[in-house]
Amino acid sequence: MPKKTILKQILIWRAKHISKRQFVYLLSIIIGFASGMGAVVLKNLTHFIQHLLEGKLVKDYHHAFYFLFPIIGLTLAYLSIKYVIRNKVSHGIPSTLYAISKRKGLMKPFQMFGSILTAPLTVGFGGSVGLEGPTVATGAALGSNISRMFHMNQTTRTLLIGCASAGAMSSIFKAPIAAIIFAIEVFSLDLTIASMLPLLLASLSAILTSRFFFGSDVILPFRIEDKFYLADAPFYIILGIVAAFVSIYFTEVYDRIQKFFDTIGSPIKKLLIGGIGIGLLVFLIPPLYGEGFDVINNLIVGNPEKALENNLFQMDLTNIWNVVLLLTALMLFKIIASGLTFGAGGVGGIFAPTLFMGSIMGFCISKIINNSGLINTPISESNFTLVGMAGVLAGVLHAPLTAIFLIAELTGGYELFVPLMITATISFSITKYFKPHSVYNMELGRKGELITHDKDHAVLTLMDIDKVIETNFMILNPNMTLEQIIQKAVIKSKRNIYPVVKKDTQKLEGIILLDDLRPIMFDQSLYNNVFASDLMQKPPEVINLDKDKMTDIMKKFQDSSAWNLPVKKDGKYYGFISKSKLLTAYRRQLINLQDQS
Repeated sequence: MPKKTILKQILIWRAKHISKRQFVYLLSIIIGFASGMGAVVLKNLTHFIQHLLEGKLVKDYHHAFYFLFPIIGLTLAYLSIKYVIRNKVSHGIPSTLYAISKRKGLMKPFQMFGSILTAPLTVGFGGSVGLEGPTVATGAALGSNISRMFHMNQTTRTLLIGCASAGAMSSIFKAPIAAIIFAIEVFSLDLTIASMLPLLLASLSAILTSRFFFGSDVILPFRIEDKFYLADAPFYIILGIVAAFVSIYFTEVYDRIQKFFDTIGSPIKKLLIGGIGIGLLVFLIPPLYGEGFDVINNLIVGNPEKALENNLFQMDLTNIWNVVLLLTALMLFKIIASGLTFGAGGVGGIFAPTLFMGSIMGFCISKIINNSGLINTPISESNFTLVGMAGVLAGVLHAPLTAIFLIAELTGGYELFVPLMITATISFSITKYFKPHSVYNMELGRKGELITHDKDHAVLTLMDIDKVIETNFMILNPNMTLEQIIQKAVIKSKRNIYPVVKKDTQKLEGIILLDDLRPIMFDQSLYNNVFASDLMQKPPEVINLDKDKMTDIMKKFQDSSAWNLPVKKDGKYYGFISKSKLLTAYRRQLINLQDQS
C-alpha cells in the first residue's frame, strides 16, 4: 500500500476516533521514544569509536595519536557533510532555535540524521565538544518532521520540538524534570496545562527508552554524602560570583573564535586551521580529548591527580597549588579547544564543555578555601564541584532552573538545593547583565529574531513580514503632470496614497496623498504646470526590508502615527505596509500562539 494512502487512513482514523489533544499526547510519546533512540545511537557510536581508538596504540604512543585523531575525525565529518549529507550541519540547539523563530518550526529531513553521522566522528576522534546539542537537534528534527507529516499547526509543531528536546536531555542525563525545565527555559515554551502533559510524556518515554538500553548507568555516578551547612553560604556566594566571570569568559571566547572562523571563506582552510589547533591542544593537554566526563567524575570523587597524570610539565601533583594551577589552565583552554572544534567544521554541543569548566572551577575554589588557612572546618570539595557545574551552566546557558534541577537529579537528592539556588542565581544575574544573550541564542538575539517568553515580542518575531506587504499601488514618477496623475492614478486607483519613484533607479522619492490633490485636482489651469515633484512629501518613516524586523516596523508605526508606510528593498521601492493589515496579522498570530489545544 502506498505511503500516502496509509498516512491518509491514519489521519481519517484519528479525526473519527480521537481528539487533536489526545493525538498530540500520542505523538509526544512517540517523539520521546524517537529522541531516546537518537541519544542511544549517538552515544553508542561515539563510545564505539573511542573504544577502537583508545587501545594499545594510544597508551604507548598517546602524544602522536592525540594530535592526529582530532584532525582525522574532523576530516571525516567534513567529507560526510559534503558527499553524504550534502547540506550544512549547523550547531544543534542554535539551529533548532532558528527553525522555531524563522522557519515556523520546520526542520529539513537531513537534520534527523546529519548529527548522528557527524557528531560521533567529531567527539569520538577527540573533538573537545559534547553530544547533548547534536542529540537535541536530532530529536527536534524528528519532532518537527513527524508533526509536519501529521499536518500539525505551527504552535503544536513548536510544542513537539520542545517535547523532543526534553526527551533527548532526559535520555542523556536520566533527569526527566530537568529535561522539561530545559525545554521551557531554552526554547521559551509557555508553561500551561496543555503543554505540560506532552512534555512529561515525552520525557518519561525517553528515559524509559534510555533505561532499557543503558540500565541504571548515569553520566555522573555520584550520590551526595556531605551536608550543606549555613556557615558555608558565604563561600557559595563567592562561588556564584566566580562562576559568573567564568561564564562571561566562556561566552566571550566562544563568540570571538566563531567570528574569526566566519571571516575565513574556505571550508578547507577552516578545517586545517581548526584541526591543527585542536590537535595541538589535545597533544599538549590530553584531558581536553572528547567530552571530558572522566575528568569531571575524578574531580567529584576527589581524585584530581588521575585527571592530570602525564601532564606536559611533569609537575609534582602532591603539591596542591600545582594541581590548582594545572586545573585552572585546563579550564581556560577547554573553551578554546571547543571553539576550534566548531570552527574547523566539527559537530557537537557546548553543554559538556560547560559542565567540564564548572566542575574544575568549583573544585579549585574549594581547594583554595580549604588550603588558605582561613577556616577551621574544611568545606566539601565534592559539593563545590557539583555546584560549580550548576553555576557555569546557569551563566552560559541563561538557564538557572535547568542547572539547579539537573545537578539535584543527577546526585539523587535535594540536599544541595539551597547552595545550588544561591550559586545559580548569582551567576545568572551577573552574566545576564554583561551578556544579554546566551551562547545558544546570541546571534538570533542580536538580530532581534529570538523567540522569548515576552508574548508580544514572540508574536512579532513569528509574524511573516512578506505577508503584510501590499504592492497594488499606482506608481508615479517625479516628472508626471497633475493631469497625468489624475488620469493614470487617481481615477484608476482605489488607494489614497501614491508612491513617487524614479524610473531609472526605482528609488522612492516621496509620497503624494489624495488629501494633497483635492484642493487643486479640479483646477485645469494647473494641469500642465504642477508636477509630482512639487506635490510629493517625505514619508514619516520608511521600512527597510533588508534590516528592519517586525519589532522595528511596529515601533515605526507607533512613533510616526502613520496608517501606511512605504517599504524599500535593496534600496528600491517595494510596496506599502498598512497599520490595519499589520494589526490584523498580529491578532491572528496571537490567536495561533495561544491555541494549544
